[in-house]
Amino acid sequence: MNYALVTGGSRGIGKAICLAVAKEGYSVLINYRSNKESALEVKKQIEAEGGNAELLPFDVSDAKSVDEAITHWQENHLEDYIAVLVNNAGIREDTIMVFMQDEQWNNVLQTNLNSFFYVTRRVLKGMITKRYGRIVNIASLSGIKGLAGQTNYSAAKAGLIGATKALAQEIGSRKITVNAVAPGFIATDMTQDLPEAELKKMIPVGRFGKAEEVADLVSFLISDKASYITGEVISINGGLYT
Repeated sequence: MNYALVTGGSRGIGKAICLAVAKEGYSVLINYRSNKESALEVKKQIEAEGGNAELLPFDVSDAKSVDEAITHWQENHLEDYIAVLVNNAGIREDTIMVFMQDEQWNNVLQTNLNSFFYVTRRVLKGMITKRYGRIVNIASLSGIKGLAGQTNYSAAKAGLIGATKALAQEIGSRKITVNAVAPGFIATDMTQDLPEAELKKMIPVGRFGKAEEVADLVSFLISDKASYITGEVISINGGLYT
């Protein structure tokens, strides 16, 4: 059986991606760190729509936690493999550079960038062996344009974009594609503290995006229709270009 692992899959964009990927016929591994209740709700929703899902809790920012969880899953699923990986988990700890603390820098880099390395290297071997895989990294407009108050977040997402392009070149011959999706302002828990009324004035389409719109783009990138697209960064931002 082919599985899709979505990190940070219990809410927001991650939840929408889990639901969309399930509709593509994959069994979904819903990763979360602490919010089991929300993850269970996503699982129930997938199953209610005829899909299959499992919970796979681990802390993406902790290499040992990642290794133990994925290794344990693989040992209990010898006939299965993770064909799709969506690196979605992320956090924001915004403040201007002059006031930024070591913890704010390190936490954001660890969760948003280092997690890509910890998780991807664990599932990549199976993809290479099977000679098929789809990796989609959720980047951000912040990683392309840079946003004031987000030097940590912008650095992490820009790093993720660079890693996407490099890895795509390494494994393209194995029929594994690696792409990044760069959302602009999307209406989720993560953006609820932002001044939406003011920011909407900057966006040509005049609104924040929906998590489901990001998920639809991810669905396309993991499909066979996108088999000749790799190493790309696709913006989904309502026209809010750099």
